[in-house]
Amino acid sequence: MKLGAFFHPTGHHVASWLHPGAQIDAGTNCRHYVELAQTAERGRFDLMFLADGLAVRDAPMEVLSRWPQYTVYFEPITLLSAIAASTRHLGLVATASTSYSAPYNLARAYASLDHISGGRAGWNVVTSGGDAAAANFDRVQYPHDERYDRAIEFVEVVRGLWDSWDDDAFVRDRANALYFDPAKLHTLDHVGKYFSVRGPLNAARPPQGHPVLFQAGGSPPGRDLAARLCEAVFTPLHTLEAAQSFYQDVKGRMARYGRRPDQLKIMPGLNPVIGRTRAEALEKHQYLQSLIHPKVGLELLSNALGGYDLSGCDVDGPLPAELDAMNTETGQTQFKNVLGWARNENLTIRQLYERFAGARGQRTVIGTGEEVADQLQDWFEAYGVDGFLIQPPYLPGGLDEFVDEVIPVLQQRGLFRTEYEGSTLRDNLGLERPRSRYEAPAAA
Repeated sequence: MKLGAFFHPTGHHVASWLHPGAQIDAGTNCRHYVELAQTAERGRFDLMFLADGLAVRDAPMEVLSRWPQYTVYFEPITLLSAIAASTRHLGLVATASTSYSAPYNLARAYASLDHISGGRAGWNVVTSGGDAAAANFDRVQYPHDERYDRAIEFVEVVRGLWDSWDDDAFVRDRANALYFDPAKLHTLDHVGKYFSVRGPLNAARPPQGHPVLFQAGGSPPGRDLAARLCEAVFTPLHTLEAAQSFYQDVKGRMARYGRRPDQLKIMPGLNPVIGRTRAEALEKHQYLQSLIHPKVGLELLSNALGGYDLSGCDVDGPLPAELDAMNTETGQTQFKNVLGWARNENLTIRQLYERFAGARGQRTVIGTGEEVADQLQDWFEAYGVDGFLIQPPYLPGGLDEFVDEVIPVLQQRGLFRTEYEGSTLRDNLGLERPRSRYEAPAAA
């Protein structure tokens, strides 16, 4: 199986910063991230992943002041460039928005990261909803489906720019005073519905050909984007049946784009709470849950529900019925998951925010290292997943526990590597290096 590590600054639990074992200044502590990356590499993780946001969360100040994960954190490509110098094998994946970036700048940044890291860069393609980010870029957000249409063209432009130079374009011939072969430089000249980009890119073709493309959406447009263009998917999946359905649906869409199922890895989020005994793991989880400030939990849940204002609701009562008929332009997968929990399990608002805040909408598994490994194995062997994006509840301790207690069990069972397969992220994920669009077709 494939494993990624998702590093939210102090951990994935919304109250992680209050845990005495969490790095409280994580949002401004580069060394903290370097050490996390080195621990993940010791555990032979395929990659580390950093999310991003383009605004301080738009929330009441009393809530915001108790919620440091969404106030200050590093720009991820900059941070991953620093981490690249202290790691050798770990993939370095960062989020960047197609709604608030220019294709040329983004193509150049990821090509640079791929060169700096020796071929370990990955781009998590997001479309970015929410008014707070739009306000920082002097416009309103795009409608949901338009964001995905725009993203498809954006990614195509970026991939075209990465092919600006052939792999062997730079001859660097001092004797003949020739630095590159002019026949191996290509101008994109893209003119489309959303973008006009001339090119070429002023960065050499990346070591991986193209940095690996990731995507996190679970809506129908998101699934189609993944099937068409992406190579790994991060998405919330809470039951094996739902995972198998998602797996079959997304991989089943790939043939229409001339792609094979093995060219896409499905890696849902997983929040493991690990103890030496199951009782200890449950106690750890309950302790973290006890740290959730009610107003923070309510705000987080409100955000998952498309910004619906829950402040006047009874937290020990159900979600308002009008949410059943509500449409949202942001986070459609989250919205449907939360509403499904509420209606299918008759959960109160308090129970909902405790569940959502504990794992930010992802699946939580509580138990010993053996028990957590059992869960990973069950889903993997039943063709629900190709791997997991591990989201430690607090950092650095939650990552240490997974590497020390779960990884050895997976290795003993033959489910996870003991050594890296290669030097690039593509090597380790088992993905082909893409041919340049300008390369002559291979002989039959």
